[in-house]
Order: sequence, then C-alpha cells, then structure tokens
Amino acid sequence: MGKKGGARHLKRMHAPSYWPIHAKESQWTKKPKPGPHALEECLPLSIIIRDLLGYASIFRDAKLAIAERKVKVDGKTRIDVKYPTGIMDVIEIPEAKLSMRVLPIPRKGLSTVNIPEEETSSKLCRIEDKHAAPRGNLQLNLHDGRNILVKVADAKRPEEDLYKVLDTVQISLPDQKILKHLRFNEGSYVIVTSGRNLGRTGRIKRIEEASAARPPMVTIEDSESKVFQTMANYVFVVGEDKPLIEVGA
Repeated sequence: MGKKGGARHLKRMHAPSYWPIHAKESQWTKKPKPGPHALEECLPLSIIIRDLLGYASIFRDAKLAIAERKVKVDGKTRIDVKYPTGIMDVIEIPEAKLSMRVLPIPRKGLSTVNIPEEETSSKLCRIEDKHAAPRGNLQLNLHDGRNILVKVADAKRPEEDLYKVLDTVQISLPDQKILKHLRFNEGSYVIVTSGRNLGRTGRIKRIEEASAARPPMVTIEDSESKVFQTMANYVFVVGEDKPLIEVGA
C-alpha cells in the first residue's frame, strides 16, 4: 500500500535557496507545517530564531525559546517551531525588545527587517480574491490566508464595494479590523514580491491589461528614476505617496 499525504520531512538540498542554512551541513531541516504561506514563500520560526537572528546555536535551544512563549507572530503567541512566516508577517520577541517584519530583500529572498514598535499593531494584506458571502457580506480573501467579511446592502450588486483584487488593506493586529485601503492604481507605492526584480520598490507608472500573449504587466519607477517592468501578480501595494511601513534599505 502506497503512502498517503505529503512528506513530513525536508532535505536541506531541496529547501528554498534563500533560507539562511548550509545545504551540506546536515541532511535534514525543518519543513514548515501547512499554514498561511506556501513552502516556497515562507520561513519556519525555528530557522528565524536559530539561523537568521542567531539567538540559538542548536535547534533544541530555538525550540525551547519558542515553547516558552517568547515569540509572537501577528500579535499572537506561537509555540510551533514549524510555523510558517511569510511576506508582511510581524514577528515580536518582547524579552529582546525586538520587532521585525518579513519582507522580500533584493538578491536575498525573504528575510526580516527591523521595524519600530508602533508598526507592530498593524499589518498590510493583499486582496487575492473576493466573493459574496451569506447575510449580505462580501468576503475578502487575503494573501496570508485570512478572510475578512465586509458588510454591504447587496452582496451581488454592492454599491459599497470599494475593494478590488490586488488592492491592499491595512488591518489591526490581532483583531483584524480594516484601518486603511490602498488601491492598486497608477502612482501607488509598491514592493515586488517575486521574479528578477524581487525586493525592489517604487511607484507604478503604468498598468497594462492582460492580452492573449501575456499577463497584466506593471511599469514601475524606483527612487533612482530607473524604470522596470514586472507582472501585476508580483506587485504588493504598500502606500500611496510613501510606504506605510518600513521596507528596508
């Protein structure tokens, strides 16, 4: 009888290349549990504590620190060493007075950026999809697996529906109330989350609709007045005139 389900183990050779681990130092590494982010788009908590921050020299010490409820993700204490953290997740270690956010970094991949304490009370989430829900609600499906209900008079013909796919909402943590709505429009400030321009930031100059030959594209101008193009699905709106969050160097 063949095995059922996916593998629970992960070899270092097959781990995402941006993980801060040595591929040949050992055979195995911790595989993130299924959760808000896919394997290719996340960092397990144990990898962040041990390898990225250097707060532990061995996995056992990292596991102990997490089990002692010393780490918060998006305002909630997490005790699972395999918990997957991804783009825009807010990580706090109160004892060390350390707050950081997971962001894409140019030429590195996913990493953490230190943020001021006032930023830990909110998070940016991109709208991936939306649909009508029972009792006159619209359901917004966000990039980190969250679902937020928005009350409207008529969910099938919602005049109050201001939210579009690829827009960003700023939500409070951990109660998930919408604080601000950032539109995916020309002039918006964005960060690129994938592709060859990963981690670059700038303003949207032009949005091109999809055609039979290619998907929707976005032209972006960075702070050095350099212009580049990327797919619309790779773009994450982080502000209007300026970013609402610390996006790194």
